[in-house]
Amino acid sequence: MDPTEEFKSEVANNILRLSQNGDIKRKSAEWLNDITALRYAYNFQWLGRPIIQVPQDMVAIQELIWQVKPDLIIETGIAHGGSLILSASMLSLLDYCDAIEAGQMLDPNATRRRVLGIDIDIRAHNRAAIEAHPMAHRIDMIQGSSIAPEIIAKVHAAAADHQRVLVILDSNHTHGHVLAELEAYAPLVSPGSYCVVFDTVVEDLPETMYPDRPWGKGNNPKTAVWEYLRSLKQEGRYAADGKRLDFELDSALESKLLITVAPDGYLRRPE
Repeated sequence: MDPTEEFKSEVANNILRLSQNGDIKRKSAEWLNDITALRYAYNFQWLGRPIIQVPQDMVAIQELIWQVKPDLIIETGIAHGGSLILSASMLSLLDYCDAIEAGQMLDPNATRRRVLGIDIDIRAHNRAAIEAHPMAHRIDMIQGSSIAPEIIAKVHAAAADHQRVLVILDSNHTHGHVLAELEAYAPLVSPGSYCVVFDTVVEDLPETMYPDRPWGKGNNPKTAVWEYLRSLKQEGRYAADGKRLDFELDSALESKLLITVAPDGYLRRPE
């Protein structure tokens, strides 16, 4: 067997064994529960901006961007901007690699690949820091509710100019809000790309974890994902490209990560 294929096979077998190892999955869930209470995800940055994610999910996002090679990433929820910076930096690397493969110099002004962030409240100090960042030339931001009709219309208009779209949902975590985001933005996802729904883990955490928040068990991103996927199967929907819309849970990715705030949240649209 070719050495590269042999290594891929070894990794695939590793992931399969992890998916079947109930003990290690239980221990991983317990550890995630413990670190969530300590706000572990607040400890990390991407190129100098707080990202509020666990490192495993940060690695997963960069793998997906490299795999999908989107020319537009739509993100709901901006906070400090670290996720926007991660996405923008990966898109810059894609352009850099394209230039190398074409034997050309990279034009720093060529920003066809872009990130679009939406947030109901882009705080002034965060906006200023994002706009001052070297990756800012790839980032567009819209302030407003991600489920408001006028905001949805703006995002759809922006997406119409792009061929490969990846969506990341990470704003208000209530069932109703996330379900509305899925209805609005999942149809923009290109075949072979992903809609990533963060903080589905809320369903698996103790009910006392978020006493001051409107979300919790039975009312969170995971329950919204479950309802949305049921609706797709029962009712049938169409994507923005006019093709039948369907998503599959990337359980292999979840098994590989073990630690993730997005269980059942990595939704892949089949080719």
